[in-house]
Amino acid sequence: MKKSKYLKAFAALAKKPVFSAKDGRKVGIPARMLSYFCSKGWIERVGRGVYKVKDVEITQTIEWEDLAVTAMSIPDGVICLISALCYYDLTDEIMREFWIAIPHPTTSPKRENTRIVRMRNITIGQTTVKIGKQKVRIFDRERTIIDSFRYLDKEISLKALQVYLRADKSFKPNIKKLIEYARLFRVNITPYIMAMTV
Repeated sequence: MKKSKYLKAFAALAKKPVFSAKDGRKVGIPARMLSYFCSKGWIERVGRGVYKVKDVEITQTIEWEDLAVTAMSIPDGVICLISALCYYDLTDEIMREFWIAIPHPTTSPKRENTRIVRMRNITIGQTTVKIGKQKVRIFDRERTIIDSFRYLDKEISLKALQVYLRADKSFKPNIKKLIEYARLFRVNITPYIMAMTV
C-alpha cells in the first residue's frame, strides 16, 4: 500500500478519538505506519497498542485534499451535495464518499470512493475555492441547499437550510439568491424559509 493509501485509511481511522493497533490492521495500516504517525505527531500512544488522535485538523486536511484531487481529475467536475455541505459546514453527515457533479450528457467516469451525479445547468451557482494548493470548482452554498432538496432526503435538506439561515461571522445568508435558484430549479422552498425566519 502506498503512503497516500495509508493516509486515506488513517483519515478514516482517526475519526475515532481513540483506536487500537487492531483497528489499524483492519483498515490496512501496519504497526510500522502507526509508529510513523506517532513520529509525525499526529497520534499519541496512550497504552499498549492503543492510540489517541492528537490533531484532528491533519485528518481533515488529508480528506479535503483527496476531494480536491478527485474533483480535478474529472473533466468539468464540480463538488456538490454531501461533499459541498460538509465543506461549508452545513451538515452533520459524514462524507463517506466524494460527491461530484458532471454535465448531464457526459459519460460518468469511474473513481474510487466517488459518487458521480449528472446534472443539468451545471454552471448555475458554480464557484471556485482553494483547497491546499489547488483551485477547485464547487457549487455555492445556495445552489448546494437547493440541490439537497432535489437529490437528498428532506431531513438533511432542512437541517442544511436551518444552519444556513443562522447569521454567522463567516458569511451572510443570501435569501434572494436562494429563492432565485429555487425558482430556476422548481423547488418550493419558500414555506420552509418563512417558517425558519419568523
